[in-house]
Amino acid sequence: MKIQSQFLSKYSFCVILLLSIFSPTPAQTFPKVRIDESKRNFVSHAIESKITEMQKSIKDPELAWMFGNCYPNTLDRTVTFAMKDGKPDTFVITGDIYAMWLRDCSAQVWPYMPYMKQDPKLQQLIAGVINRQAESVLIDPYANAFNMGKEGGDWMSDNTKMRPELHERKWEVDGLCYVIRLGYHYWKLTGDNSCFDAQWLDAMKLIVKTFKEQQRKTNQGPYSFMRRTEKASDTQFGNGFGNPVRPTGMICSSFRPSDDATTYGFLLPSNCFAVVSLRQLSEMVKNIKHDAAFAAECTALAGEVDGAIKKYAIVNHPKYGKIYAFEVDGYGNYLMMDDANVPSLLALPYLGYVSANDPIYQNTRKFVWSLDNPYFYSGKAGEGIGGPHVGQDMIWPMSIIMKALTSDNPAEIAACLKTLKHTHAGTGFMHETFHKDDPKNFSRSWFAWANTLFGELMIKVGAEHPELLNKQY
Repeated sequence: MKIQSQFLSKYSFCVILLLSIFSPTPAQTFPKVRIDESKRNFVSHAIESKITEMQKSIKDPELAWMFGNCYPNTLDRTVTFAMKDGKPDTFVITGDIYAMWLRDCSAQVWPYMPYMKQDPKLQQLIAGVINRQAESVLIDPYANAFNMGKEGGDWMSDNTKMRPELHERKWEVDGLCYVIRLGYHYWKLTGDNSCFDAQWLDAMKLIVKTFKEQQRKTNQGPYSFMRRTEKASDTQFGNGFGNPVRPTGMICSSFRPSDDATTYGFLLPSNCFAVVSLRQLSEMVKNIKHDAAFAAECTALAGEVDGAIKKYAIVNHPKYGKIYAFEVDGYGNYLMMDDANVPSLLALPYLGYVSANDPIYQNTRKFVWSLDNPYFYSGKAGEGIGGPHVGQDMIWPMSIIMKALTSDNPAEIAACLKTLKHTHAGTGFMHETFHKDDPKNFSRSWFAWANTLFGELMIKVGAEHPELLNKQY
């Protein structure tokens, strides 16, 4: 009996030793950073099921943990749902800023849309975003960000036509494009037309009217913006109208998706986005509202903008050949750079403007992901695109995610995943930016768009390159 006891003791010790050596313990060491279920703003069984499925497939425990934190972040903490006048109404904040950007709220719920049919409440939530966006556009099509009600905010003193429903009134073409994009893909994925009522149609007609005003063919249009600030990119030149532009057919945008002022008004990524969005809107109003005249107006405007892009915005770079400029003014001046925020030149295939294999896009892609782009940074922590919004040497994880989303090269995608894993500074979430040499130096600990975009990337990798989920990074 004594011999048997000694044998069992030695055997147990060996088992414990082997388990301590070979057990995958790292997954157990990550802190719980996702908010408790009882405190979450919205819970979708379809999304929770997808998280469980993905975490079983992702073999790198840290990436699996990050996915579980990031992907549901918009639902967990940023959405407020209600019924308003008998219709779904959803307000979506950006994260650490309590306001709803037309751009961000569309992008934040975008990765959940494929699962709407599995979860009627999720579909209703996204329908509520579409309804809230239509209402917001009708309040002011020139505003980029809105309050939940009429509470006003920090920028009420801006020299522009502010009103208490507005958080900020920076005119950005892409915000209105995102409104169309969300509605179009909701319709395509669900077949539900209930959101597209008279209010929605009025909002769409106001979007097209605003686009036409900002072609600036006969005058500067009704919008101007100035702010008392130490930050030059937070206000506009020319008494609030920006630097002069010569009419080309493109749409003038006073601000970029980063909320920074444009240098030359014809911002290429946003105009490319407008071409796609106007064609989508044309299809919608023709098939849902049976408004052939408005559909034709949308198609004609898309063609005019697209023709102007091809005529004025493709330049011959001495190193890369034909590439897209970032901004032009119609006078022959152009700005050569790219910004991390979407729409960007890097993101043109993601938004549906060109194929990722398009030669001009490929040339542009090589340019923007190089030190020839003044806002591309490479350091000890990683490489990626930044922008003037945060400043020198600060890389946006969004740019790394977008590089992977627009790539079909497994090695390139794997390199992006590796950088993302090693630059979240132990938080389990994406950030607005991180320093190229020190990931612990980052801006915005809670930036929901970047979080859900990372989730979108991981799901795409799982669908198209599942072998990459079997790797340790």
